Amino acid sequence: MALRALWLLRHDPAAGGAVLFSRRYPTVELRAETFNGSTHVPVPSDSAFLKALLFELRLVDDHVFVEQRDTCTRISHSSVYSVPTAAGELWPVLAFHKSGLIYACVPLVEGTLEPRPPLLSISGLSQGLALLLGIMDYISPSRKNEAEMNAKIGQLRNLLIQACPLGTPLNTNIRSLNSSFEDIQEMPVDKDQPAWRSSTYKGKPQVNVCITEKVKCMQYDQRDVVDTWQVYGAVNCKCDIEGSAPNVTLSLNLPTNAPPLQDIVVHHCVTSVDPAMLMSTSAEPLHDAVYNGPYKFPFIPPSDSFNLCYYTSQVPVPPILGCYQLVEEGSQIKITVNLKLHESIKNSFEYCEARIPFFNRGPIAQLEYKVSYGQLDLSREKSLLVWVIGQKFPKSLEVSLTGTVSFGTAGKEHPTDYVCTGNTAYVKLYFRVPDFTLTGCYVDQHSVQIFVPGKPKITASRELISSDYYIWNSKAPAPMVYKPLLD
Repeated sequence: MALRALWLLRHDPAAGGAVLFSRRYPTVELRAETFNGSTHVPVPSDSAFLKALLFELRLVDDHVFVEQRDTCTRISHSSVYSVPTAAGELWPVLAFHKSGLIYACVPLVEGTLEPRPPLLSISGLSQGLALLLGIMDYISPSRKNEAEMNAKIGQLRNLLIQACPLGTPLNTNIRSLNSSFEDIQEMPVDKDQPAWRSSTYKGKPQVNVCITEKVKCMQYDQRDVVDTWQVYGAVNCKCDIEGSAPNVTLSLNLPTNAPPLQDIVVHHCVTSVDPAMLMSTSAEPLHDAVYNGPYKFPFIPPSDSFNLCYYTSQVPVPPILGCYQLVEEGSQIKITVNLKLHESIKNSFEYCEARIPFFNRGPIAQLEYKVSYGQLDLSREKSLLVWVIGQKFPKSLEVSLTGTVSFGTAGKEHPTDYVCTGNTAYVKLYFRVPDFTLTGCYVDQHSVQIFVPGKPKITASRELISSDYYIWNSKAPAPMVYKPLLD
């Protein structure tokens, strides 16, 4: 469980890429040479790595087809990439792009790279991901303040001495660390206290657990195109418990006949786990032999809030079914939007709205519409319609919007998009359903075991949030990964 190198990179479509921070671990690189043997590929220079990774992530030259990168055989189902270098293919490179910043690292593979071992057998991947997420959590609040972000990046080297000494991630909660050498805490006297418990709690024991599921969706309402959707879950915990190494056991449960949890990644504080839980992957079709719970996690919790695990699930239907039609009639555009809440979904939202953007056009000059439910607002820029559905769908669970729109002369201030040209357009849904998960996943408060004196207070909550929930115009072409022909 070690890292050969890690980077914090910036990508600006106008200014190009830049290396904000990099850290290499020569001792781990020597181990990689020994383990990998003749298949070893050295880590390239920062500038060469930046150029190669931007190319691999399709952040440069994305408008042209490059066979070695864009062929269908290279479709990636994870954030692990093979980056071409002068010495060969550097693999595995763990990288993700968030808010203009790219977080990347190269975990150590303790063996030969040919043939490539299964990702689940590379323990450094989960450790590397946890560390990168910790760095993102530390950096992202200052992303819009350049001076503050640069100051935090300047502190990263000292923080990583504590969090990842000699390339081994020990504490991925970067925000809990101190950037000053004078204030670095001494190693705990208690030899049983793990490194990720930087402080001990005094008071009544309490545990807060929140399951957050995000649903992504692409709906087309076209015969020859398959709609796709995916659920991503995270279980966040905050355990205020006395003791240097308290033991906690938490179980996730599913209703009868619910789809199983897949692609499970656990926090490094989990002390043991059933291997069958980690074998189910969304890259393979579901079958009866797939492990479907209960999902039991014994762990020694960190001092601060942390994500106990991540998972995905292949639910049978999306929560809201939609149809969007946009057609031109002379100088006007006619739009129709129909939405239907699936009967299995809890009809109680914190918020629910549909946003209808218009790209590559002028400001909305005239609007006539009719909504069966909720209200329609026009944005200040006059390029976006916001349909506020509210906190409930009507008893019929169906709502509709029809209207005609005409536009003025386009200016530089109006939004453009190279995908949404012609009549290619979408509706994007934003919603949050409290006390509900699409998978049905829940935490039974009575099943939480804490091996400490006193009766603990257990609080469990859950929520469903939309994420990249698109409904494309069925009367025009739309972007898709593939286009199967259906009988």
